[in-house]
Amino acid sequence: MAKLRRNHARRGGAAAGGTIVKVGVFAAILGGLVWGFRTWSEGAGTQEPAPVEYSGENYYLPRGTRGEVIDHGGFVLSYNEDWEQAEWVAYVLTRDHLQREWTERRDNFREDPAVGTGSATDADYRGSGYDRGHLAPFADFAWDPELADRTFYLSNVSPQARQFNQGIWRELEELTRDWANRFERLYVITGPVTTEPPKYHIGRDNRVAVPRAYFKVLLDLDQPEQKGIGFIIPNEISFDPLPEFAVSIDEVETRTGIDFFPDLMPEDLEAELESVGNPDFWPFSKKKYDRRVETWNQKKNNDD
Repeated sequence: MAKLRRNHARRGGAAAGGTIVKVGVFAAILGGLVWGFRTWSEGAGTQEPAPVEYSGENYYLPRGTRGEVIDHGGFVLSYNEDWEQAEWVAYVLTRDHLQREWTERRDNFREDPAVGTGSATDADYRGSGYDRGHLAPFADFAWDPELADRTFYLSNVSPQARQFNQGIWRELEELTRDWANRFERLYVITGPVTTEPPKYHIGRDNRVAVPRAYFKVLLDLDQPEQKGIGFIIPNEISFDPLPEFAVSIDEVETRTGIDFFPDLMPEDLEAELESVGNPDFWPFSKKKYDRRVETWNQKKNNDD
């Protein structure tokens, strides 16, 4: 059934006053600093609820968007009702989790019951020619059956061109896991670029927006080599090497209007890490690139 947008009442991070929620990450890394869980409301002052734990770590969420913030336990997302998908998904990816035994994948795509306005549905994607592309990938949570299943909520899914989803986006997701294994843990934030008009809409009832591009930002706060990097990649087939899409986190923030790491670290460290997106600090794989160009890019459009 089609949803009446004008009557939608948002909860959580997108209440009528325009609420932005943030929670804390990597507090132990920053020398035991205690970061709270605070809520801002326009004209309503500042409240200080009790600290909230997220996957065993204190964790800050992005600022600058007005979606409904939903905590799914292993990842948090902000649902953008106008686009019918998350405007960002944030989580911590660790070596320890990735090295655990993986659960079996079941493509259980379904509505997200936690979205107050109602999420997109599987019918919106059926016959569209676009993949149901994960923002937080199944493989990043395959170590936990319940979390892995939650990645199939359609709040965590976005319409992606087949050769993009199975090509360069797959390459970046696999490399992100390689880097988490190498560097021990990463703070990952992913989403569509919603500051640019969608190139299309799918779904008769919900009109899911098809993004023109996607972003991913990665932050490594562990010593001895703290670093950050961002990527902005068009939603289309690509034969270009992945490093050509690497940018600074500052550039992703400018393009998306999102402040990814508010108050997470001292200002001088934030300025340093966000201003440099040097791909030399992140080992890329020629083998993965060759596989993408020779095999993954040949995938035909999904018609289901």
